[in-house]
Amino acid sequence: MKLQHVCVLGSTGSIGESTLDVIARHPDVLSVYALSANTRIDKLARQAAATGARVVVVPTDDAKRRFTDAWRGAAAMPEIRVGPQALADTAADPEVTTVMAAIVGAAGLPSALAAARAGKRVLLANKEALVAAGGLFMRTVRESGAELLPIDSEHNAIFQCMPRGRGAAAPSEPAKGVRRLLLTASGGPFRTTALDQLGAVTPDQACAHPNWSMGRKISVDSATMLNKGLEVIEAHWLFAMPVERIQVVVHPQSVVHSMVEYEDGSILAQLGQPDMRTPIAYGLGFPERIDSGVGLLSLAALGRLDFEEPDFERFPCLRLSFDALRTGQAACVALNAANEIAVDRFLKQQIRYTEIAHVIEDCLDKINGMSVSRLDSLDDVLALDAHTRKIASQRCLIQA
Repeated sequence: MKLQHVCVLGSTGSIGESTLDVIARHPDVLSVYALSANTRIDKLARQAAATGARVVVVPTDDAKRRFTDAWRGAAAMPEIRVGPQALADTAADPEVTTVMAAIVGAAGLPSALAAARAGKRVLLANKEALVAAGGLFMRTVRESGAELLPIDSEHNAIFQCMPRGRGAAAPSEPAKGVRRLLLTASGGPFRTTALDQLGAVTPDQACAHPNWSMGRKISVDSATMLNKGLEVIEAHWLFAMPVERIQVVVHPQSVVHSMVEYEDGSILAQLGQPDMRTPIAYGLGFPERIDSGVGLLSLAALGRLDFEEPDFERFPCLRLSFDALRTGQAACVALNAANEIAVDRFLKQQIRYTEIAHVIEDCLDKINGMSVSRLDSLDDVLALDAHTRKIASQRCLIQA
């Protein structure tokens, strides 16, 4: 395994922390070149001191001053780069071999695209790169010769179950012999909650995922299963799979991370602990397998594995995601943008949990009724994203 110099975009989040944990286990082949954070600057300073990062990226000059004040490292302070352009430039830095794209939301799209354009090994944990700009992103990967390795546990599982020899390239057609993709979903904290009680759900309840430890935004997405809907869109792009050949299956134990069904009736599944270090280690070590720090899985202790069909009445955001994918790229951009606004307002207790789906549906109706130009560039995508956010914000104000 060759030495990799890793840039971790979003290093203070849960994916970033897990990535640094795996890197620390393999100092002979993995080193940290750059880290970035948006708000937790003190934590970024501690991470930079512990890893010996040569570069850090922060959003503003004020954050730069905060980093300087927080620095307690014995070695020289890393170079501090400031702003969105610095983030994209760092992802494409010639010194970097591998980029962990773990910035949540549309804010992570430009830097992930920059890494792909520069031909890096891109470990993609940012959903929006594919949801909002799937065609553009995958075309960039193909043209640049970048390596693309999905880090979401579901897509990483599918990648591991795909036919051998496909490598980490961006496919232009479905793998030969594959009938369909089966994405598993835990069902979140409200899988069995009475429907008439969902309107009273609090942010803390929505963030209490039964199996995974995640940030608050993605935890809400998991509760609504919008997160799974975004993964359906991602799977479409990652594996060139038509929407009618992608199925979601609720699996409460979160042990089977996803499956691939073949034409002969065989189903290959990837199983493991609900620990993101497993797919992260797979991406960092590919094509080899390296220690992730994850413990043994006792199937005997687990005892059973359950599966059920998703309830679209309980999870309307999942239905909206399938609808958006069938409609086209503009609808996918709108879906993601509207959801980010709606979830933010819910977390601030400005709208009810059940209003999240209504906000998204209203925005999709408005965008679908517009004449949207082709989304051939990042600017096109970001313009539609910004426009949808305005519509969603106004819709939330009316509800509030």
